[in-house]
Amino acid sequence: MRSLRVAVVGGGPAGIYAADILTREHPEAQVDVIERLPAPYGLVRYGVAPDHPRIKEIIKALRRVLDNDRIRFFGNVDYGTDLKLDDLKRYYDAVIFATGAMADRALNVPGVELPQSHGAADFVSWYAGHPDVPREWPLEAESVAVIGAGNVALDVARMLAKPADEQLVTEIADNVYEGLKANRATDVHVFARRGPAHIKFSPMELRELSHSPSVDVLVEEDGFQIDDAGQAEISSHKATKLVVDTLLKYLEGEPTGAPHRIHLHMMHNPVEILGEDGNVVAIRTERTEYTGDGNVRGTGEFVDTPVQAVYRAVGYLSSALPDVPFDDGAGVIPNEGGRVFLDGEQVDGLYVTGWIKRGPVGLIGHTKSDAKETIEHLLADIDKLAAPEFSDPEAIVEHLTARGVEFTTEEGWAKLDAHELSLGEAFGGRERVKVVPRDQMIRISRG
Repeated sequence: MRSLRVAVVGGGPAGIYAADILTREHPEAQVDVIERLPAPYGLVRYGVAPDHPRIKEIIKALRRVLDNDRIRFFGNVDYGTDLKLDDLKRYYDAVIFATGAMADRALNVPGVELPQSHGAADFVSWYAGHPDVPREWPLEAESVAVIGAGNVALDVARMLAKPADEQLVTEIADNVYEGLKANRATDVHVFARRGPAHIKFSPMELRELSHSPSVDVLVEEDGFQIDDAGQAEISSHKATKLVVDTLLKYLEGEPTGAPHRIHLHMMHNPVEILGEDGNVVAIRTERTEYTGDGNVRGTGEFVDTPVQAVYRAVGYLSSALPDVPFDDGAGVIPNEGGRVFLDGEQVDGLYVTGWIKRGPVGLIGHTKSDAKETIEHLLADIDKLAAPEFSDPEAIVEHLTARGVEFTTEEGWAKLDAHELSLGEAFGGRERVKVVPRDQMIRISRG
């Protein structure tokens, strides 16, 4: 059987699952996972609120994959600068791009450019301790709007409403804790265009809103509307029924008088962010109504809700990569089942998986099936793949070293992981304290 060397660009779940499946399906395959951050796991480490306990189990599974002797991790390596596509072609039979999505999808409404109008992805990166974002975040607003009907909107709302001291049992970074401790928000308003049966919350994330004794969850009664299409969703999908049941529980529950409140406004379409003297003062929404097929239309009735900041959680967007085809409209690398295409022709040796393959939708399970499809097509093409100029696995190490790249490895990540865990123990039994500055991450990882 032919030996196979593959580079996976992107060290999040999509890339790691691709490496895992490839080494399982092909006994002679060797995979190098190349990640621009010093640590692996992508959005699992840098795109999820620190108080999500189930994420720890996902990380354990990903770590077991990286422990495979036929999979190597190269962190702090930037595709496009430290390594270009021509470089990768010299060292690998094939390249799989799994760079995910980190940018905010645009929301084209008046006032979106005001300084207190924030992309949710930027805020998530801040509270998750991403090394490439500012260390501070403005949290002066007492009343805040969150636009969106997905789990990111729930995470943002919960992080804005939940007191910082309740986060100390998590892996929250010191600068994030200090920032949240100064947070003045008492009321967080979440706006969704449609009703409870069409909202994209996961049941567990929705229930988590009420886990803090300091937060009341209030559902606006006027927006609790279910049409025939929604009733069909409830009848055919258990998760939808659980979401609707949870929302109904919040609707019928009595407020406890908690100092912080999350207000869920359904059947509201944001149409403008209102400002005065260059600052956000309110969000204007249009009430919607169902059209009979699960979609909604505006009613012409507008509501202004006073807020001093707005967070746009309307979706992530992938970014184009140097020398790789990209569909700007769809925000993906053009592909058919993971095979990269340009002008209708397959690009030999290039593959894609994860959100940059299919768009930023779906959960971990979808990522696994994505990777499986891509690997099946790569292995079907194996006889057509051009052999690399350098087949020695150490050649890429020599290349990076010669260029002065301070790359990190799986062993280096183990050092950083142990260091963060020890910091947590030193601070009174915290889970861990995440190291944020990139230079510190590199120094610890490289010993």
